[in-house]
Amino acid sequence: MASLAGLDEVGRGCLFGPVFAAACCLDAAALPILAAAGVQDSKALKPVHRQRLLPVIDGLATELGLGQASAREIDQQGIRAATELAMVRALQRLAKAPRLVLVDGNLRLRPWRNLQQTVVRGDQRCLTIACASIVAKEARDDLLLRLDRRFPGYGLASHKGYGTPRHREALKRLGPTPLHRLSFLGKIPGAAETLPETPLNSHGASPGSPATTSGSSWP
Repeated sequence: MASLAGLDEVGRGCLFGPVFAAACCLDAAALPILAAAGVQDSKALKPVHRQRLLPVIDGLATELGLGQASAREIDQQGIRAATELAMVRALQRLAKAPRLVLVDGNLRLRPWRNLQQTVVRGDQRCLTIACASIVAKEARDDLLLRLDRRFPGYGLASHKGYGTPRHREALKRLGPTPLHRLSFLGKIPGAAETLPETPLNSHGASPGSPATTSGSSWP
């Protein structure tokens, strides 16, 4: 368990903001505690439950890593490559490379040279991946709550950047912000014009934020 990391992403299908990934390492003693606490796929949990679980995970995890890739990187590289970039950055935040990475889903992490295994519905079947999904979800939601104040009128605090009717209507009315994924907006009429740049860095967060640094240089 000490050399195994669960890895998951959140925000892949959003129209706005970065895609986040988290890596989680646990020891065997933490597993029954986390299971009893109700850890599961973050999408199946209410926000208040995720918020209560976050300090439990933080206290029991032997290591946690968080990474992200910006909307600009998504537009430049495509969503799969940008998601992989966020995942590698999350793994780089760990003190040392895990011997085995469990990746949620059925797509391998192509840049990762060490041993890995994909796990379909891993956030429902594997506690390390479920913990990673909660950590990534809470970190991204927290960022979107702060960005809602910077970009009022889009409803970011409620839909977290996903393509809800309210979000699409705001895009038609206001146009995209510099943190919208322009490559995702082609089918939304009136959402093609870009606005001036903001002082946010290329990862869509304030300079110095832990999630904006890549950690160590491996793999």
